[in-house]
Amino acid sequence: MFAACSRSTAADAKPQTTPAPAARATAQSTPPPAAAQLQPPATKPVPAQLPEVVARVNGEAINGTDLENAVKGLEGRAGGPVPADQRDRVYRGVLDDMIGYKLLIQESKTRKIAVPDADVEAQIAKIRSQFPSQQQFEQALAAQKMTLQDVRDDARNEIGVEKLVEGEVGSKIAVKPEAVSDFYKNNQDKFQQGPRVRASHILIQVPQGADTATKAAAKTKAEGILKDLKAGKDFAAAAKENSQDPGSAVNGGDLGFFEQGQMVPPFEQAAFALKPGQMSEIVETQFGFHIIKVAEHQDSHVVPLEEAKGQIEQYLQQQNRQTETQAFVNALKTKAKIEILI
Repeated sequence: MFAACSRSTAADAKPQTTPAPAARATAQSTPPPAAAQLQPPATKPVPAQLPEVVARVNGEAINGTDLENAVKGLEGRAGGPVPADQRDRVYRGVLDDMIGYKLLIQESKTRKIAVPDADVEAQIAKIRSQFPSQQQFEQALAAQKMTLQDVRDDARNEIGVEKLVEGEVGSKIAVKPEAVSDFYKNNQDKFQQGPRVRASHILIQVPQGADTATKAAAKTKAEGILKDLKAGKDFAAAAKENSQDPGSAVNGGDLGFFEQGQMVPPFEQAAFALKPGQMSEIVETQFGFHIIKVAEHQDSHVVPLEEAKGQIEQYLQQQNRQTETQAFVNALKTKAKIEILI
């Protein structure tokens, strides 16, 4: 969970990793029979105050605080609290996911799946790289009431589960070429590409809740970089040296193409207003201070099959992976002793 929390950084200002329409498309399905459209049974209420232990999976406890934290993480990614009328459904859905994950961890240990220490340390380094400094990384740990060993244990579990799932379902998720072409043909509306820009940026982060002095220092640094750029310094080189967005800095600040609605509003407005080759002044967002340079504009068009093929295949593979993984978890559930205490 800490790994997921740590990714909610300025890197979120970037487009999603699979921004093309194919990645957002959902397969067409036939309407369910009338009987299936009946009102579903009411979800069992979840108590307002969760007990210390909300479930046990083969004797291992799932704590109420962990369930609360998982829901808070979900709310953070959704950008708002769970609606009151959806609380029971959301809590029980998250708890079911936690039970499934616990079963996968247990199975990976039962099968003695090896997780090299080097893989764990690489995962820790990746998490730490999401923070501008070691101090902020440690502050995030403290806020989550976690130790470095907790993060290391979580990373080991996560890698073990990934290896388990890949070994179990990896051979079952291949997508045939005709499935790709059928998906493209049946979802033409999903491949309408809106206007896009390709831009690079340099970010100087401002931590949430930063005081006035910290914010002023970040802005002063950004202004100094902008001055150097206006004097002729190469933008990509400056981004590699100074940008605090780890996802794009290594690529000279390049964010690739993005459409309207994929970036935070101040960033998007500035980027779309620039002409190819133009550079912005300082742009402030909730992540800090940006300098943006636009390389290219693209008009609306229909994405051709050849261009979309790779992402359609990736999308369908992911759907197959989810289906096969859920089937695997369901099989583990039939052999497990699961006690739900709420």
